[in-house]
Amino acid sequence: MTSILKLIEDRRSVRKYQDKPVEPEKINALLEAARMAPSACNAQPWEYVVFTDKEAKNKFCETVFTGIYSSTKFAAAAPVIIAVISNKGNWSSRVGNIVCQTSFYLIDQGISTGYLTLAAQEQGLGTCYIGWFDHKKAAKFLNLGNGQKVELLLSAGYPAESPAPRPRKTAREVIFHNKYKQ
Repeated sequence: MTSILKLIEDRRSVRKYQDKPVEPEKINALLEAARMAPSACNAQPWEYVVFTDKEAKNKFCETVFTGIYSSTKFAAAAPVIIAVISNKGNWSSRVGNIVCQTSFYLIDQGISTGYLTLAAQEQGLGTCYIGWFDHKKAAKFLNLGNGQKVELLLSAGYPAESPAPRPRKTAREVIFHNKYKQ
């Protein structure tokens, strides 16, 4: 079994995928990891729409990766597209959003999708977060209700390449003990 730190270190944003379907049990493992993520007040403010059917996936991608969003159409080549739909959480988490002036539901979705991408890495799959797409057309395509939004998309599949590591800031640049830098 791979250590969590090794999975984190090896994970990359993949933009080129093999033309190979992803086994349903692997997709289920990713979604189970996402579902089990912690959330503020246990609100679990996420829903996932998983596109694996080529025709449905292509229709969705043709809808959301047009015009100014065409630079992310690479994702259409992935065998799996996952739309992450937000809801604002339960009553207590919504109060927390207001009092703390923080969108906890977005933090929670970040945790959930982070778990999903690490589960994908463990399964030998690559993923890429996609925020550059037509959010309004995505919501219309999925017939979302008022107040719901597709916050992001994830492409997933077997990588066709191994992207090089991206530079990271050093620990000294981002970690401070007992006080903030001065």
